Amino acid sequence: MVDELLKNVKVQAIIGPETHLQSKLLSVFANKAKVPIFSFAGSSSMDYHYMFQIKEDESSMAKSIAALVETHKWRNVIFVHEDNDDGREILPYLAESFQDKNIQISYRSAISASATLDDIANELKKFMTFHTAIIIVHMSPSLASKLFLKAKSLQMVSEEYGWVLTEKTVDLFRSTNFEVIESLQGAIGFRSYVPPSSRLYNLTSRWHNFFYKKYPTLVTKEVPVSAIWAYDTIWALALSVEKVGVPHNGPLLLHEVLKIRFKGISGEFDLSEGKVRSNGYEIMNAIDYGERRVGYWTHSQGIRSNIHLYSSLGTEAVIWHGGSTTTPKRRMLSTIDNKRLKIGVSKIRNFKNFIDVGFDAEKNVTTAVGFSVDVFKTCIGLLPYEVPYVFISFENATYDDLVQKVYAEEIDAVVGDSTILANRSEYVDFTATYTDLGVGTLVRIKKQDLWFFLKPLDIGLWLAAMASLILTGFVVWAIESMNQETECSPAHRLGTIFWHILLTIFFAQSCLSFSLRSLYIPSELEFNQNLRVGEKLSSNLSRFVMFIWLLILLILITSYTATLTSLLTVEQFELASKGGIVGFHGGSFMGGVTVRNMHFEGHRKRAYYSYEDYAYALSEKGEADAIVDEIPYIKMFLSKYPGDYALVSSESITSGFAFVSTIPLHLHHLH
Repeated sequence: MVDELLKNVKVQAIIGPETHLQSKLLSVFANKAKVPIFSFAGSSSMDYHYMFQIKEDESSMAKSIAALVETHKWRNVIFVHEDNDDGREILPYLAESFQDKNIQISYRSAISASATLDDIANELKKFMTFHTAIIIVHMSPSLASKLFLKAKSLQMVSEEYGWVLTEKTVDLFRSTNFEVIESLQGAIGFRSYVPPSSRLYNLTSRWHNFFYKKYPTLVTKEVPVSAIWAYDTIWALALSVEKVGVPHNGPLLLHEVLKIRFKGISGEFDLSEGKVRSNGYEIMNAIDYGERRVGYWTHSQGIRSNIHLYSSLGTEAVIWHGGSTTTPKRRMLSTIDNKRLKIGVSKIRNFKNFIDVGFDAEKNVTTAVGFSVDVFKTCIGLLPYEVPYVFISFENATYDDLVQKVYAEEIDAVVGDSTILANRSEYVDFTATYTDLGVGTLVRIKKQDLWFFLKPLDIGLWLAAMASLILTGFVVWAIESMNQETECSPAHRLGTIFWHILLTIFFAQSCLSFSLRSLYIPSELEFNQNLRVGEKLSSNLSRFVMFIWLLILLILITSYTATLTSLLTVEQFELASKGGIVGFHGGSFMGGVTVRNMHFEGHRKRAYYSYEDYAYALSEKGEADAIVDEIPYIKMFLSKYPGDYALVSSESITSGFAFVSTIPLHLHHLH
């Protein structure tokens, strides 16, 4: 029939395919017959130059959904779509947009247009087994109406769930079925944005008057966006035909349509890229059996509450299902008998930076703060479901004690600065480490005297170096004095040579490299503002003497630098003597074997129980030469006492801090 219309009727343009399949079929005929086709379902393609996309781009829809999900800090969603080409078209764009924002599709559901209510119910029951409660719906309004009616009967339209409708589905908000409207209360959806104008107002009035006579029960008087685009499309086609005349050929009409631009009812109308220009989306909230605009999305500015002023949703809060203004989060993970997880924490008096346990008498609950608790709460917050838990305090209990309580199932997990150890791993499971690994040595930085820079070389070597400098100067002066070409006085020549030799100290390495060719010796004037090329020694013998001096100087400088570096980084941190005192973290596993493994066999060991004890023990009045502790504790100490102490060595003999849990973690059921 299409072939007959093109060949016999001589159709010169086609408007209106509303399904993906129709658009694909017609685009092949239209491209062959060179007839422009304006489709409300198909996508523009480089293979079919004569097909124009009169609908929102799928990539724009995917980006707007991803922006909304990110704004509400959702990390997992369920995506349900109609099981056809049109419903699947958005999938690659959605996957790409979600991946850019670290959002996951926990479950993808494809529902056929011919699905029965029982089929839909079975699919919805699958949604209830997932932790995420955010459901994105991308299907025709007719199929979506059955989905929401069944979801309401299954009590899935509640404050625990968040329903998001795409632009394809959002017209369901204008349904004339009261039960459907009731089931949608609290859902949000995207609708193509059309800028307000007098022409839009006039068209809306005429539209409403016309349809109200035919359909008195029609709830809304809004003109569908597809109708507005159809209006502008026909207008653009009419302008193009007017310019090329009738009859006309396809390529000429195509060229004219591609360059047409005008201010339409939908905004700036432009088909130069083979599709309509998007103005972004308005975000609608189904509330009070109607709908309310709560935000916008545009390509340039993302989501905002007012198209001119703001950068995020905020002035009009979304009213979710059940009348709640609280954004739906994750589903709650329940334990056996719906009890909360019992998290063991050790109440200790010192080293409270990682965990400090208290008690809130007003709420009658144990509280915990500190770095370890912050890490735990952050990890829990990133889970795709909520985990109910309560802290259980144990007075002065060691982590070995808490590990045994986990093993005995008295508690479910342990949060704190618990170290991963092989003997503990036999009874419990550890999470991934969240701190640095290993054990280090903490010492006090020694203060150096004013003449510390002379220590790398002993006095004999300093005197020998000075004697070599003087001898080299006199030898070079004597050799150069025998050169008859020299016109300056002996005193001037002697001063110049000694000045040159002194200057070589500051750039011995460069001088040595030049000496391999011509023994370049920079002149005094090179260090003034007016630099000039350095002078050269005239005698080969004097050059040889200078070469020997430069070799000696290079060895001295290299030795001096290495020795000074060693003194600054190692020697100043040496323990006072064999048999001194080495401190360790009292009340932990750090005593005994661990200290001996750090090669302090001949030292006496002493336990310390706070950072204040560490600082005093390492001070001039203290008795400790060094303190051995896990690197996280040492780094925490250095953050409290910067400048006077340093971590001088470390060994990876521990695996850092981690949280403890039972094996296996028997928590799977949702309520």
